[in-house]
Amino acid sequence: MKRTICIILSLFLGGVTALAGQDGLGLNTVVIDAGHGGKDAGAVSKDKKSYEKTFTLDIAKRFAECIEKGLPELKVVLTRDKDEFIELRERAEIANRAHADLFISIHINSNFNTSPSGYSVHILGQSSQKDRDLFAYNMDVVKRENSVILLEDDYKTHYQGFDPSDPESYIFMQLMQNAYLEQSLLFATIVSKKLKDGPIKTDRGIDQNPFYVLWKTSMPAVLLELGFISNPADLATLKKADERQKIAERLFEALKDYKTLYDSSVKLGLESAKTESTTTVVQAEEQKQADPAKTAVLYGTQIFATSRRLDPEDKRLLGWKPQVIQIKSLYKYIIGISESPEEARKNYEQIKLSYPGCFMVVISDGETSRYN
Repeated sequence: MKRTICIILSLFLGGVTALAGQDGLGLNTVVIDAGHGGKDAGAVSKDKKSYEKTFTLDIAKRFAECIEKGLPELKVVLTRDKDEFIELRERAEIANRAHADLFISIHINSNFNTSPSGYSVHILGQSSQKDRDLFAYNMDVVKRENSVILLEDDYKTHYQGFDPSDPESYIFMQLMQNAYLEQSLLFATIVSKKLKDGPIKTDRGIDQNPFYVLWKTSMPAVLLELGFISNPADLATLKKADERQKIAERLFEALKDYKTLYDSSVKLGLESAKTESTTTVVQAEEQKQADPAKTAVLYGTQIFATSRRLDPEDKRLLGWKPQVIQIKSLYKYIIGISESPEEARKNYEQIKLSYPGCFMVVISDGETSRYN
């Protein structure tokens, strides 16, 4: 899934409004998560001498240092700054407590085969490959990263039955993926482009996958796999401090570009969400749709967005017949539509009981933007 920034910018403008109220206008706080640590070594090299946890911490600290020097106005929070074990849920909570505007989780990939190489960027969601099922695609990586849960004390209580080895545990993630998908995709696109032709040579693209740590963060979030520890060439690169520095610098350049877009676009997003209408009502429980051709502005609730169109009978729709709006490669599913913002908000209050990650939107001229 490769995108250019100009393609993604229209998606970003439609979703930025809800983020503006976290700490005022602009991108203010970023959380960098160095994957694994302590008793959780993560992926290990074939010779047992190199550990994922060591590489991720080093790159994370270098990245943070670049931010502190280059963007001193931006607050940086590391989920860990030493070799210690941090529970998966706590990593997400650190970001939530910091009211972060962006969460970046750094990892190193691995494979039983030594030939796979390169970097990949992951955001929360179903498979981005059109003809591949969510649970069949890339689940080896997902299960490995989520399996750290099993190292935690009393994990059955903390994770309320979530089993990282059980595909059914990932169903609920799809209902929550929606809120920050567009902004996550924007940063993913920028960082993927910046990493291209860097120390880790192969671009493996952008994927949507159900990583627990991305699910539980209340902000745009990406997970980076910066090379394969199982690949001799990638490992040789990761062992060199100067190459890790180059990776960190490319991450910083991506963040800088994202911040520029974020800061310049947030006001535009706020303005687009102020549109109001006082026309007739469409009842959500009757599942009627106002005619976009006859109505300039509509209000509804976006329940999620996917990279491929769902079957109308998909169980995730819970019987709703949503209006589906395609914006480039994303399909947005909107229900509870009304010409009245007041009625749409009443619908939203009921809908969010079934779809906790949903949010209100304005529909105008085939485009959507958040409505507060």
